[in-house]
Amino acid sequence: MFFQQYYLECLSHASYMVGDTTTGMAVVIDPQRDIDQYVADAQANGLRIVKVIETHFHADFLSGHLELAAATGASIVFGAAAKGRVEFDIETMAHGSHISLGDVDLEILETPGHTPESISVVVRENGPTGTPFGVLTGDTMFIGDVGRPDLLSSVGVTADQLARQLFDSLHNKLLLLPDDTKVFPAHGAGSSCGKQLSTETVSTIGEQRRVNYALAPMVIDDFVDVVTEGQNVAPEYFPFAANRNREARPLHDDDAPMKELTAPEAVALAEQGAVILDSRDDQSFASGYIRGSVNVGLSGRFAEYAGEVMKPGTAIVIVSDAGFEREARTRLARIGFDNVVGCISNPELEMLKNPQLVEKQSRLSVESLAERMASLRELVVIDVRNGGETALGMLPGARNIPLPALLREIPELDPNVPVVVNCAGGYRSSVASSLLKSHGFTDVSDLIGGYNAWADSNIPHTLPAIDVKAAQVYPNALLVDVREQNEWDAGHIEGAVHIPMAQLPDRLEELDKKMMTIVVCRSGNRSGKVAAWLINRGYDALNMTGGMLAWSEQGLAEAK
Repeated sequence: MFFQQYYLECLSHASYMVGDTTTGMAVVIDPQRDIDQYVADAQANGLRIVKVIETHFHADFLSGHLELAAATGASIVFGAAAKGRVEFDIETMAHGSHISLGDVDLEILETPGHTPESISVVVRENGPTGTPFGVLTGDTMFIGDVGRPDLLSSVGVTADQLARQLFDSLHNKLLLLPDDTKVFPAHGAGSSCGKQLSTETVSTIGEQRRVNYALAPMVIDDFVDVVTEGQNVAPEYFPFAANRNREARPLHDDDAPMKELTAPEAVALAEQGAVILDSRDDQSFASGYIRGSVNVGLSGRFAEYAGEVMKPGTAIVIVSDAGFEREARTRLARIGFDNVVGCISNPELEMLKNPQLVEKQSRLSVESLAERMASLRELVVIDVRNGGETALGMLPGARNIPLPALLREIPELDPNVPVVVNCAGGYRSSVASSLLKSHGFTDVSDLIGGYNAWADSNIPHTLPAIDVKAAQVYPNALLVDVREQNEWDAGHIEGAVHIPMAQLPDRLEELDKKMMTIVVCRSGNRSGKVAAWLINRGYDALNMTGGMLAWSEQGLAEAK
């Protein structure tokens, strides 16, 4: 038997080729759109690809079934529930059907739950009655997780319905296989098709029975709750890709020529609605970029994040380091973003020729951000991490808008207030800040090193705080009120020192590092930011939670 897993790191996507070396027949399961590796491996091993099997209508990438069928003459196979739902010729196979490659046998299991048409493929080396070698589980079972059932809620299939089907597929089909059956899923860690996928790309049924949280003994209602809660926001392009995988779309041509554009031509296209997609690394981008560009570094999850910052069908101008423009186009094609209208493959030269079209990105260190928090009352901090990440801590006062949701949230944000964006390490925040800037935001920065840098600094992610009652009796503390003059005049705590937030950097000499400083504002928000800023400068500071609102609610006296 020939068996090969192909793992595409940038999309966390696993595809497979299974063949019988005695007959020379092979199948490819869930192929990526650029298909050269499958064709080359088949030729090198004396195999002929006779079928392309799709485990379901993929949402996170555009499958290469049409390209592979055109190149090899292979037929395309889906589960029975896909019948009548595609625009091209397919074979549909019901539960329990077999595909014989010779001694190598493939059994189709209908395993709905992630999607209604999902299937898994059991591989046996010695005919249909032989011991299973492995099972290709598609998005039904992952290593450490199971497929999310909530992606089709927008088209009328509820997460509850699919989760109940998923429970049956797992317990009454996949978990009936022998424990030593190998598990080969379609995705690994980083995929948005689950919430805690392992970095491992192969396991066994027995191992998953022991360690997979979703396979622990539980009643079906508890299973539904477990697999539907805590899912990350799905990327915006998912519905588009899922529909595109059912269509008779044009084939991808890796060798198609690309038009070289000038910077003025790119900017003119952007003014007509195109996106200038700069695929250089975030440091190169920050030092200079063509006006209106959005930065998605090619070194990361380029296609996925690109699919989150523009609508499908948008015209795209690729900006890249020399020699990487075709790779960028291919990776965009993997999610169905085919409308590349040209490229700039020597951006540094174009920027030298057109300095009037060059801008620089504002990037802040942790210390600079703390200063802005203290001095800019209207500052908005946006955390673009997913929910599972923010549960571990956030910057004080930050608003969580996961990157997949940012594009649709832009109309709800004020483009005229200063904004700082953070993620975990700085890659996604460069994407997000450049996206906001391209949509007309006037003052946007991103945090260098992201939340990780903040957490590693001496500014704690959870600020030391004190309640109103304790603040009254704290020994030898200096109480600093950072509200505006009109707020102070309306009423303040007897004995407090008034230093408005914006004035604090110029009046630090009025504080004593040997004393505890208790910071108060109206509600505790501004004072939290000031406390963080002071801690970063070596002061012992506490934030009085609830501020003057809490003080008044306690019925405590205010000086006028």
